[in-house]
Amino acid sequence: MATVTVTGDLIDIRFSGWERLWTGRERFALPTGAVRHAAGVPDPLRLARGARRGYAVSGFAKIGVWGLFGGPRQLVAARRGEPGLHLVLDRAAAGGEFDEVVLSTPAGPALAEAIGRATAAGA
Repeated sequence: MATVTVTGDLIDIRFSGWERLWTGRERFALPTGAVRHAAGVPDPLRLARGARRGYAVSGFAKIGVWGLFGGPRQLVAARRGEPGLHLVLDRAAAGGEFDEVVLSTPAGPALAEAIGRATAAGA
């Protein structure tokens, strides 16, 4: 499961060994100022949509990059039955790769609140 750390003005997402294979990266770091909206979600698995490059077992797990040919480009590491975190990004400020991040993490609501506070403090 990916781990998310919010420190000052940086959000650091680190992927587990298995997730690294499908996301193509060990970590994704972005400034809190790049986040337009952060929300804890009960079922992040449902948020991944569109064409993909990654791993998908219908109704169980989605890990990789979604939205390859249209719609928002999403970095996803989500599993069934786990709450999560949904970040809507300013793509340019986040490095130009992704419009959204969708993760399974039990700390999703608390992380969304922390990111919201950090974003408000930086505004």
